[in-house]
Amino acid sequence: MNPLIKRLTEGNERYRQTGDAVRRMDTAQNGQHPYAIVICCSDSRVIPEEIFSAGLGELFVIRVAGNVLDRHQLGSVEYAAAHLGCKLIVVLGHTGCGAVGAALSGHTEGLIRYITYDILLAIGKERDPDKACRRNVLHGVERLKHEFHLHPEMQDVEFKGAVYDIRTGTVEWL
Repeated sequence: MNPLIKRLTEGNERYRQTGDAVRRMDTAQNGQHPYAIVICCSDSRVIPEEIFSAGLGELFVIRVAGNVLDRHQLGSVEYAAAHLGCKLIVVLGHTGCGAVGAALSGHTEGLIRYITYDILLAIGKERDPDKACRRNVLHGVERLKHEFHLHPEMQDVEFKGAVYDIRTGTVEWL
């Protein structure tokens, strides 16, 4: 067996043995009822369930490099807010973001250009990585507000931006 597949399989077995089997069964039978949507980067150091000490079924997490938004992410947000009743949408950026760094470094070749192009639009002339991260988050929040401002099922939804510091573990609300 591929050693990486073996590692994943062993991890799944540990999860099955130590995870919350009762909660798994409850959400399987009664559906999910997350209280918040978190749109965050795919970075392996940014795990919203751990950052916010949330359990199974509590967060509806949408992960994409650079926490950028396209129609797929927007459709996922609409689903979670309109059909699952989430009343809080958080765009969560993070320090040391590789996607923001790629945009700042001019990496616009290949398929990553779809991500870096969106980030460059969001950050404008800003070249400080931390400030660019914040601008990217705030751009995402404004995009969500714009896309859903007339959506009848999302009138009482709160949109919030935040930045997670990968060094300290602190979330700064913007």
